[in-house]
Amino acid sequence: MTEFYSVRRLPPYVFEQVNRLKASARAGGADIVDLGMGNPDLPTPAHIVQKLSETAQRDDTHGYSASRGINGLRKAQAAYYDRRFGVKVDPNSQVIVTIGSKEGFANIAHAITAPGDVVLCPNPSYPIHAFGFLMAGGVIRSLPAAPDEEYFRSLERAVMHSIPKPLAVVVCYPSNPTAHVATLDFYRDLVSFARRNDLIVLSDLAYAEVYFDNEPPPSILQVPGALDVAVEFTSMSKTYSMAGWRVGFAVGNERMIASLGRVKSYLDYGAFTPIQVAAAAALNGPQDCVEDMRATYRRRRDVLIDSFGRAGWEIPSPAASMFAWVPIPEAFRPLGSVEFAKLLIEKADVAVAPGLGFGEHGDEYVRIALVENEQRIRQAARSVRHFLETADKTLHNVVPMASARR
Repeated sequence: MTEFYSVRRLPPYVFEQVNRLKASARAGGADIVDLGMGNPDLPTPAHIVQKLSETAQRDDTHGYSASRGINGLRKAQAAYYDRRFGVKVDPNSQVIVTIGSKEGFANIAHAITAPGDVVLCPNPSYPIHAFGFLMAGGVIRSLPAAPDEEYFRSLERAVMHSIPKPLAVVVCYPSNPTAHVATLDFYRDLVSFARRNDLIVLSDLAYAEVYFDNEPPPSILQVPGALDVAVEFTSMSKTYSMAGWRVGFAVGNERMIASLGRVKSYLDYGAFTPIQVAAAAALNGPQDCVEDMRATYRRRRDVLIDSFGRAGWEIPSPAASMFAWVPIPEAFRPLGSVEFAKLLIEKADVAVAPGLGFGEHGDEYVRIALVENEQRIRQAARSVRHFLETADKTLHNVVPMASARR
């Protein structure tokens, strides 16, 4: 049988190649320092877990929930936007709870996209930003990932030359994977452009609270008029180390929120009610745990930059997110990011995410996640130092074969 239409539109998942090699190495007894997947290793704060446990003990919380999210959680998210960004939104019409921001992106793609619609997406970017629309029958046109003047020149060209005219533009700041951070001025220009050109803006703000330099990343919804054109997605995963709980939000334009809600009403009954109650407790409760999370990732970032730099691999310092976006050492660049990531596992017992998994413009980079403690990061740096010191021999063996494959 031939592959089904939606499956044919998805390339092989490049991370799986690295994951298989990582699993095989561990099965053979290797101690792999895993800096690949952005899976927080910090514990969920105790008061959130306690609220989950208390609510799960009740007899009335085990039935179907609400696909839009319970009222208390939607109100808590609206209060967060007011407190953090000074943005007032209606929890009944402008907020919806998603089963993680990834689900929200996938379902809004199905809600708003007709076959052949053009969506503008950064490259490199988190895979769901593009593939959610590809699975819905859309067409992707790439934009630069950095929020600079070239971004807007590319945006102008994309709107001028795309047929049909683009439906939507996706932005993600702080960026996964590049760690770029946008300014409020950037969002003002983007909202103005979107209003002039009848574009929907879909903003991924999953890393809003993971910042290091005392400058909290802004929300696009802070811009006057943004609610006319924009929906923003946030997540509990990184802020409260609740990745496996699968709780996120879409906030913004009423028409798009209603469309997302209609699609979701056919697909799910919402997250387990005790999880939603605990998520509301997280948003409404003490936020010192968020400060602690930021301090932990900041220390890890500093250790990564220092130890890897002394090992001979310079790491650009991210201002936000839990990732560093790192150029492959020049001598290894002909390998491409997948082969280089495999080589790090085989020769250094260190796992990173190949940049190709985030788009073809990421193939000269790897993404390093701050998901191991400081001691383990230093251990990885020592292994990388040895790997780089023996680079001549390694390159002699692998680069000709890799070049031939490419």
